Amino acid sequence: MTDDRIPIGISACLLGQEVRFDGGHERDRFLTDVLGDYVRWVGVCPEFGAGMGVPRETLRLVGNGEGMRLLGNRSDDDVTDAVLAYARAHVNRLTSMRLRGFVLKNNSPTCGMEMVRVYNGNGVPARTGTGLYARLLLERFPLLPVEDDGRLVDPRIRENFMTRVFAYDRWLRLLDSDPRPRDVVAFHTAHKMLILAHSPKHYRALGTLVAKAGLLPMDELLHKYEFELMNALKQIASPGRHFNVLQHLAGFLKEDLEDTDKKELHSLFQDYRSGRVPLIAPIVLLYHHLKHLKDDWVDAQVYLQPFPHELGLRSSI
Repeated sequence: MTDDRIPIGISACLLGQEVRFDGGHERDRFLTDVLGDYVRWVGVCPEFGAGMGVPRETLRLVGNGEGMRLLGNRSDDDVTDAVLAYARAHVNRLTSMRLRGFVLKNNSPTCGMEMVRVYNGNGVPARTGTGLYARLLLERFPLLPVEDDGRLVDPRIRENFMTRVFAYDRWLRLLDSDPRPRDVVAFHTAHKMLILAHSPKHYRALGTLVAKAGLLPMDELLHKYEFELMNALKQIASPGRHFNVLQHLAGFLKEDLEDTDKKELHSLFQDYRSGRVPLIAPIVLLYHHLKHLKDDWVDAQVYLQPFPHELGLRSSI
């Protein structure tokens, strides 16, 4: 029996595994209890994996750039080489897993994605670093959706991350189908409004690229499309851009709605843009009207449901 859940990497402590320095964990209930139904988690703890026990001495990053070292806080023991050796081997193994995303533990000297404390020669810290494992991960998979648990507390960042994860899953499934140019065109058509909500600049670039489908070598087309798509979706969609997309989709209804329905719909759009209601409110009403159109282009738009609605992500933005 195949497991169709989306594979996502994660710092193991966020799953509730007791691998932290103090023998504890940092279980994230959204990740395990809500998202867990849709995800096959691939857990890692670089410190534990490198052979450091539980409990263990806390670590700190010292130095800068390529000279960054990972030292014990009490002993000053240098564990950099051991952790890097494990990290390189683990990141290499991830290649065959074709992850759709990764959730890292914030502030960790191994897993922290950004703003990790780095100490200079005088012992003064600055939040300028990236954990040793996280740095290798980001270098190897530059288009992979990656966030840390601290940033995911922000509803807009959480919604953006899950949008990217599910879009990347759809893209990789397309690649597995041995696509032809027309399949890339169909994929782009379905994602047009989603891309526009995130980045009009990338929307235009992707439109120009897809117009060359069948003319470019297929490998080049797929490589360039993936690069532009994932960079587009990395931009967090603003209320103003969502508003514009909602208006665009509502344009398909201009001949089918009574004036009172039009006023109700556009009033709800304004309420969303002004912050009085969450995005899910206009989406639900708009979808209610659009589903009666039986328009193939509209029906295909991923924007209306870019991830399972049970996640409730658009109820908070």
